[in-house]
Amino acid sequence: MTIVTVHHAKTHLSKLIAAAERGEEVVIARGDKPAVRIVPFEPAARPDRKPGQLKGMGKFDESFFDPLPEEELRLWEGRGD
Repeated sequence: MTIVTVHHAKTHLSKLIAAAERGEEVVIARGDKPAVRIVPFEPAARPDRKPGQLKGMGKFDESFFDPLPEEELRLWEGRGD
């Protein structure tokens, strides 16, 4: 484990990041008290996405496709008060 001061970390940040990426534990201390640890970034796992996964879960009746009433249409188009 590598423990460095804030001043040292400011001066040698690139080297400390490289060390953390290699798997070394890097700790930055304020005075003699450890404050933070530098760790490599690990992207979040992306869920499996499959086309059609939600098929059949939602239903629309034919009225869904009816034209909007004039007043509501004006509001959607920004022409309303």
